Amino acid sequence: MKFIIKHEIKGRIRISLARKFHTVREADVLEQYLLGLDGVTAAKVYERTADAVIYYKEDREAVLVQVAAFDGQITEKQEMAVKSSGRALNQEYKEKLIQKVLTRFATKTFLPAPVRAVYTSVQAIRYIVKGIHCLVFKRKLHVEVLDATAISVSLLRRDFNTAGSVMFLLGVGELLEEWTHKKSVGDLARSMSLNVEKVWKKVDGTEVLVPLSDVTAGDELTVHMGTVIPLDGVVVSGEAMINQASMTGESQPVRKEPGSYVYAGTALEEGEITFKVEKSAGSTRYERIVQMIEDSEKLKSSVEGKASNLADALVPWSLGGTALTYLLTRNATKALSILMVDFSCALKLAMPLAVLSAMREASQHHITVKGGKFLEAVAEAETIVFDKTGTLTKAKPVVSDVVSFNGMEKEELLRIAACLEEHFPHSMANAVVQEAKKRHLVHEEMHSRVDYIVAHGIATYVGEERVVIGSHHFVFEDEKCTLPEDGKEKFENLPENCSHLYMAIGGQLAAVICIEDPLREEAPSVIRQLKEAGFKRIVMMTGDSERTAAAIAKRVGVDDYFSEVLPEDKARFVEEEKAKGHKVIMIGDGINDSPALSAADAGIAVSEGAEIAREIADITIKKDSLDEVVLLRHLSMDLMKRVHGNYRFVISFNLGLILLGVAGIITPSMSALLHNSSTLAISLKSMTNLLPEEEREEA
Repeated sequence: MKFIIKHEIKGRIRISLARKFHTVREADVLEQYLLGLDGVTAAKVYERTADAVIYYKEDREAVLVQVAAFDGQITEKQEMAVKSSGRALNQEYKEKLIQKVLTRFATKTFLPAPVRAVYTSVQAIRYIVKGIHCLVFKRKLHVEVLDATAISVSLLRRDFNTAGSVMFLLGVGELLEEWTHKKSVGDLARSMSLNVEKVWKKVDGTEVLVPLSDVTAGDELTVHMGTVIPLDGVVVSGEAMINQASMTGESQPVRKEPGSYVYAGTALEEGEITFKVEKSAGSTRYERIVQMIEDSEKLKSSVEGKASNLADALVPWSLGGTALTYLLTRNATKALSILMVDFSCALKLAMPLAVLSAMREASQHHITVKGGKFLEAVAEAETIVFDKTGTLTKAKPVVSDVVSFNGMEKEELLRIAACLEEHFPHSMANAVVQEAKKRHLVHEEMHSRVDYIVAHGIATYVGEERVVIGSHHFVFEDEKCTLPEDGKEKFENLPENCSHLYMAIGGQLAAVICIEDPLREEAPSVIRQLKEAGFKRIVMMTGDSERTAAAIAKRVGVDDYFSEVLPEDKARFVEEEKAKGHKVIMIGDGINDSPALSAADAGIAVSEGAEIAREIADITIKKDSLDEVVLLRHLSMDLMKRVHGNYRFVISFNLGLILLGVAGIITPSMSALLHNSSTLAISLKSMTNLLPEEEREEA
């Protein structure tokens, strides 16, 4: 690909291609290619100028060589991103907005008055029909009736300028609302779309880990407990309980057995299934998420519902006020001044735009919010509950040592542990698997069916011997495993600064895997900032021992902590706090956090947690930092301030217009102009970012 460098500073290059412009698809393809290059941290392509801005880390020459090698080809994963790009949508609505403004200018400037009157009357038909339909067929006095009445009265008074202005501003408002809604939904859907790279494929009766791009219709895939179903298909063997809330809205898990249909993106909570793929990877998942979001009541927060209800409730008062003013004053101009001021227009438009724009802004900070009501919950919550492992501590703990108790080599014990743990991705399991990779320990599947006991451990058979790996409670109390006689002293001297993963073979302890779970550097600061942001109680809950929990709790500065808890204990605590009248946020990353995430007013899944946690959670944070939790709190609180500020402005400003109109100080056309201009202004304001510039830059 030929290009020239137009401008550059360290870490940033702006290039221009040897053409006048890009099509939307060409721009998207190039942008996805640039984003996938080694060393590139961000990229933006401008289709109208055929320019591209590239942000890179260090090796400038290597980046330029890769850019020059572009031949128009991209990966299947990048192609899926291109298909769901929002670039075409933005271009479409920019053109619609420009066309509407130019049409309004041209009709006012160049059309003769008689022609303009006919044009305005024809344009009014749509609004009048909507008003009649709402009044006659729906039997409701909603905003459509008020708009139709205002436009009709203006036409009857031969005030075509006022009628045209009202329709123009209503049209611009509709366009902006539709554009922002579709863009916000699209941004949200893209961030919710699956990012599955590898799956377990059944090949000659054996599970083989393969790239998702290698799967075609008719292949059989196996899905284990705690993971997300990657594609649509029909179950051929096994039974499972599937959480389909994100797809169908069902609150309870659904039982799936041979012959049942399963959907991509739904989470397997219990059991294990093998299913035949019906559709290979494509854009259908994205499109279904878009539909789900648009249909879902989750998008509606109570403030949006309140705005909509209040808007409709004010319509009869506006019509009644108009009639009463005319009866008392016999002055049509004063009466019409009330009719031209529509509270409901601003209320219905500005509130949803504010919420959707806040969701869009959150997505810019790697935060996916699945509905407006969850932002409201974050703003109003008093209690916040943190899981420890992978949340307050780093998402990638590391293995510091493997202590052998049965005479086997450390590498062999680690190989067995990794073979089991790779089926159930959690932070400690990932540490074992990564350490095995680091030591170049490869393995064949040496075990039978693997059973995962939530919050306890894993059990299977290797040959004739039962192998278990998990917590002290699971291995020694539930499984009744014993400690070798010659290993007591070694056992008592295990390092206290580590978490311990116990593995027993044939009923006897074989190894203790010592795992360092470093505290996130930002955790103490985040806890302090959350207290400053208004949280009255910050709690840490963990399945770890009392000793480990106490040490972490002291270092981070939480108000309370609970150790050795089970998943149901976390969910029970959340329910108890809610029963006391407190709004509760739960933050976690693992399979065992799922019940509490579902129970909380807002469940937040962080970073590289278990897929089921991310699927069930109401909010997901993709950036590997807890600082985003503080940012989310500030964003949510700022949203509520904006919403309440909008209420005060709409009511006071429009009430002022009514009083001025009734007093005869301003004309109906001026009332309409000021009202619609204020509606447009508050809507545009509601679409702007909430966080101050410095906070956005820090993020």
